[in-house]
Amino acid sequence: MQFAIGQKVAYPNQGICVVEKIGKKRIGDAELRVYSLRLLSDNSIIFVPVANAGTVGIRPIMSGIQCKKLIARLSDDFEPISCDWKARSREFMKKLQTGDVFEAADVLKKLTFLSREKKLSFREQTMLDKSRFLIISEVTNAGVADEEALRAEIDRLVDVACKKHLKSQPRVMSAAAA
Repeated sequence: MQFAIGQKVAYPNQGICVVEKIGKKRIGDAELRVYSLRLLSDNSIIFVPVANAGTVGIRPIMSGIQCKKLIARLSDDFEPISCDWKARSREFMKKLQTGDVFEAADVLKKLTFLSREKKLSFREQTMLDKSRFLIISEVTNAGVADEEALRAEIDRLVDVACKKHLKSQPRVMSAAAA
C-alpha cells in the first residue's frame, strides 16, 4: 500500500502519524525508500521502509463509516476473560499490536470490566490506557467526534458492555479467586 505526504496513517500500538516525507535512507550498504512518519501524540519521528509498511501494519485511518461501526460495537457484550493473567496479558498485547482498532476496543472493554472486579496490575492498567488512547486518537483524527464528547460516550458505551457481560458472566474473576 502506498501513502502520500500529508496523509494520516495508523501505526500499530503507537497511534496516528502523518506522512511527512518519502525519501531515501542509507542503512549499511543498502539505500532504502522510507516513509518519515511524525507521531501526533508526542511529535517523534519514525522511519519505515516503504517495502515494509504493510508488514509493520501501517494503514490509513478509519473512515467515518468504520468509526460509527466501532462506536456501535463498544456497547456489545464480549467473550469470557481468561483467569490466567499470563494468557490474558499475551492476548491483550497481541490484540494491541495488530493495529486493529476493533481489537483495541475488545481490550478496552475487557480491562474495564476487570478493573471493576479487582485492582489492575501496572501492565494491565497501561494496556487499558493504551487501548483507550488508540481508539480516541483514531476516531478524533477521522473527524467523527471531538475528543471531550468522545471520551464521555466511550465511557458510557463500555459501561453498557460491562453491564451486559456481568449478566452473562457474573463475577468471573471473583469466582476464580475463591
